[in-house]
Amino acid sequence: MPEFSTTRRVRHSAAHMFDLVADVERYPEFVPLCRSLKVRQRIPEPEGVEVLVADMTVAYKFVRETFTSRVTLDRPNLHILVEYLQGPFSRLENRWIFHPTGEQTCRVEFFISYEFKSRTLSLLMGAMFDAAFRRFAAAFERRADIVYAR
Repeated sequence: MPEFSTTRRVRHSAAHMFDLVADVERYPEFVPLCRSLKVRQRIPEPEGVEVLVADMTVAYKFVRETFTSRVTLDRPNLHILVEYLQGPFSRLENRWIFHPTGEQTCRVEFFISYEFKSRTLSLLMGAMFDAAFRRFAAAFERRADIVYAR
């Protein structure tokens, strides 16, 4: 089962980085392989937590797949959890944790684990997905530099 994790120190506040990752509708503008993202539902929960149900379409060359996830935005704890609901995976989990290290700096933990349902799809997209996921954290950091003018 492929998985990837990284921890990065960034020159942006934990709150800014949380907001950037939580703004899922903007992903097609900068996230590798993401061609579209549509939020189906927003569910406010107590204590500053919001749950989204979203469809993300990823594409590479002639392969295009859409999957649905539940995204839990836990603003008070600066955690984001993405749980797979349906699509081409048998399993997908993604976590972001933002640790303040200063007023305008933080440490970002990124983790993703996934497995395709189909061996054929795994062979077609596996290496490309692995490479793209390894670029995710850097893509968000570059986006933060643009959005927050660094």
